[in-house]
Amino acid sequence: MSYPRERKEAVLKKMLPPNNKTIPEISKEEGISEGTLYNWRKAARAEGRLMPDGDTTPAGWCAADKFAAVVETASMNETAVSAYCRERGLYAEQISEWRAACEQANDWERHQNKQLKAIRKADEKRIKELERDLKRKEKALVETAALLVLRKKALPQMEWVDYRNPL
Repeated sequence: MSYPRERKEAVLKKMLPPNNKTIPEISKEEGISEGTLYNWRKAARAEGRLMPDGDTTPAGWCAADKFAAVVETASMNETAVSAYCRERGLYAEQISEWRAACEQANDWERHQNKQLKAIRKADEKRIKELERDLKRKEKALVETAALLVLRKKALPQMEWVDYRNPL
C-alpha cells in the first residue's frame, strides 16, 4: 500500500521533537505497521534529515543525529541556535557538548594510542619482573628437591646419634 507524501511527512513530524512519539505509539494512532514506520524513518535519515529515536531525551539520539545537529547549528548565531533547540527539545549546552565531542573525535585515537602504549609498556615491565621472580623460585625449588633427594639417600646409611644424651 502506498501512502501519500503529505501523510508520510505528517507521521514523520510526530517522531520529531517536541512530540518525540515512539514508533509503536504512532503505529497504534495511525494504523500503520511498525515496519513501515521504521522504513520511513530510515529513509528520512538516509536523506540526511535529523530523525532521533523515540526517546524523549537527547540521550536517545544516535551519534549521527547528534553530528547532524552540530553541523546544522555550526553557522547559526546564539538566537538561531536557541530557536533550533526549542524546536527540537534540546538545550544549547547539549549542542556545545556534542560539538566539543565532535572536535575531539579525531584526537581520541591518538590519545587512546598513547594510553595503550603506556599500559603495554608497564605490562611488559611487570611480565619481565614476574618471569625473573619465577626463574629464581624455580631454581630454589630445584635446589630444595635435590637436597631432599640427597637426604633420603643418606638417611639409611647414617646412624642416628642423639647428641643431647651421650652414653
